[in-house]
Amino acid sequence: MASVCGVDGERLKHNICVCIDECREKLYGLSRDIWSRPELAYKEKQSHDLLVRFFSEAGGWSVEPSYILETAFRATWCLGAQKNLKVVNVGFLCEYDALPGLGHACGHNLIAEVGVAAAFGLKGAFESQADIPVKITVLGTPAEEEGGGKIDLIQAGAFADMDVVLMAHPSQEDKAFHPCTSIKDCTVKYYGKASHAAAYPWEGVNALDAAVLAYSSLSVLRQQLRPDWRLHGIIKHGGTKPNIIPDYTEMDYYMRTPLLKDLPDLKDKVEACFRSAAIATGCQVEITYPHPAYSNILPNPSLEKHYEENGRALGMEFKEGGSNFSGSTDFGNVSYVVPGIHPFFYIGTEALNHTLEYATAAGSEKAQMYTLRTAKALAMTAADVLLNPTLLKQVKEEFIVAKCSQEQKSQ
Repeated sequence: MASVCGVDGERLKHNICVCIDECREKLYGLSRDIWSRPELAYKEKQSHDLLVRFFSEAGGWSVEPSYILETAFRATWCLGAQKNLKVVNVGFLCEYDALPGLGHACGHNLIAEVGVAAAFGLKGAFESQADIPVKITVLGTPAEEEGGGKIDLIQAGAFADMDVVLMAHPSQEDKAFHPCTSIKDCTVKYYGKASHAAAYPWEGVNALDAAVLAYSSLSVLRQQLRPDWRLHGIIKHGGTKPNIIPDYTEMDYYMRTPLLKDLPDLKDKVEACFRSAAIATGCQVEITYPHPAYSNILPNPSLEKHYEENGRALGMEFKEGGSNFSGSTDFGNVSYVVPGIHPFFYIGTEALNHTLEYATAAGSEKAQMYTLRTAKALAMTAADVLLNPTLLKQVKEEFIVAKCSQEQKSQ
């Protein structure tokens, strides 16, 4: 690796790995504690406290609990700022919210561990490099599974001074880049009129009929959608008793498209199904969109290339071609405000995300080698950026190009 300031880049990367390995028992303990106490979006109080305590007890970090959001935090470490040189601020993101009924079936305890480990490894390796101005920022970002905590943090300016941001997500393979899909969620409420279902059903207006009709219409609509569009939902409330005509039903739906610009088109088609069901049954309908849309992730070829090179040096195997994963993340929104990378990583299981089997794997000791290997690759990629101003310039240029390209497609 090319070096600046007379720094031996390969030696520094070796030190990153050593620092992470020295903390492996504590890191696994942190991950297990988060895993064993799953908490839902915006309610990750115990996980927040565990992470804040971990940084505070480590020493050297400036820690801000409840940063902007109650269960978000920020931990920072800075070197060389007093020399009046341009400080490069590298960010690592931690997620730690879980899924209802499944716990950490998306492995967010491992995302938190990767972010912490990468930050610790980078700090440990750079502490002796006084001539390199560097700032490491770790953001704890709640509510990825529902709500979009990163979007809240973006709006509050939490990413404004970052030069590059890195995180990684558990999957079934090592992948330097996958764009994920943009997503919009909606809540639909149908209002009818209750009546005795046997004695005088004609006096009622059946809100469950509206929900079932909408559900069926949306299922039929899928045949006419593009192959990479996704539409899925549930009937959250369907009535109270069989002998009462339901006067209220509620549905939750997710709409996904590869590009954010296509979401309005899908949204119009979906809304037409909801509204036509209301007309057909005589119900009133209320459609709301409770959360901001998640964007697709912008690519950054230079960061992806360096991450893949570092990963291969550590034994990762990157398969050619696309991924079957069609999930969404609020990191997509982050990728529109700061250059970043969001690779996937294998954790030693073929189980699929959002299953009980994956939740078990995410808490296992077997996943640790893969998790810490990913943290090392992220930290080594951050080191590449810190030691090579030309690379940082290229990363920022690619960010601008990718963002402009997406904006042009949206016009």
